[in-house]
Amino acid sequence: MTGWSSHEHAGTPQPALREAEEPPKRRTTGRLSHKTYPYWFLLPAGLIYAVLFLAPTFASFYFAFTRWNLYEVEFIGWDNFSLFFRDPQLTKGFTNTLIYGVLTSGIKVILGLALAVLLTSPILARGYLRAVIFFPVLVSTIGVGITFRALMDPEDGLINQTLALVGIQGPGWLTDPNLALYSIIGVDIWKGVGLAALIFMAGIVSIPREYYEAATMDGASGWKNFWSITVPLVSPATTTVIILSLIGGLRSFDLIWSMTRGGPGFSSDVIASVILKQYQAGFYGLSTAGNVILFLVVTAIVLPLFLWFNRKQTDL
Repeated sequence: MTGWSSHEHAGTPQPALREAEEPPKRRTTGRLSHKTYPYWFLLPAGLIYAVLFLAPTFASFYFAFTRWNLYEVEFIGWDNFSLFFRDPQLTKGFTNTLIYGVLTSGIKVILGLALAVLLTSPILARGYLRAVIFFPVLVSTIGVGITFRALMDPEDGLINQTLALVGIQGPGWLTDPNLALYSIIGVDIWKGVGLAALIFMAGIVSIPREYYEAATMDGASGWKNFWSITVPLVSPATTTVIILSLIGGLRSFDLIWSMTRGGPGFSSDVIASVILKQYQAGFYGLSTAGNVILFLVVTAIVLPLFLWFNRKQTDL
């Protein structure tokens, strides 16, 4: 009895050892699925991107070479593009788009950086000032446009009435062809500079304070610290502000449309407002060509800038 029991007891661990020595099949299967399953998560996003972006983009390129309506399509080659650059109204919209994009992005960078330096320094009511500067970013663009259209009214607007109190006759901010576009640019800067300042503040706060302390001990002034430490080290934030502001400026439409609808005349028209006007007039092929031109202009300006900034940051 004892020998039989001890033999049974001694023999029981052997199957368990053999099972432990065999390679686990489930783990191998798990490794294969681990390599392949992330691509399935990309599929829904890829389908949405293809349906909402790639398909309309390729369709726009095709319809830009046609004269089309809801019932028929006629291929006319480059006629839409030729007309776009021959028509003074369309050419004016193209020029205004470049002016609008360059001025809004450039001024937002300068003012945003200046405000960020101010709002990261130890000043009184710093938190309140941050909220005040960022608040316009949260307001609807259409609401801002309608509000400033009333404020800039040449007769009943609050701005000109305030100027009249000190003996200054206010201009026609939105009715003067020479001022309308620049008045809208000023409103756009007022609305968007808070976001630029926020991005710059995030970049400034991430700079180690030891750099400033070491420079101050070496006798560097505040202006020297700004140019030698702040400006180079916030270059990623500068790139972000420039790219976002430039894309937004080149594609701007809602603020312009709500304030002047491209007027007076064509003085404040941009490509986006011209596209809508051509579409409303029934020139669908011409408006589609304008969309393609706007897409190519934004890509031709933003992509080289983005690559150049990235290369510059890599060299640093």
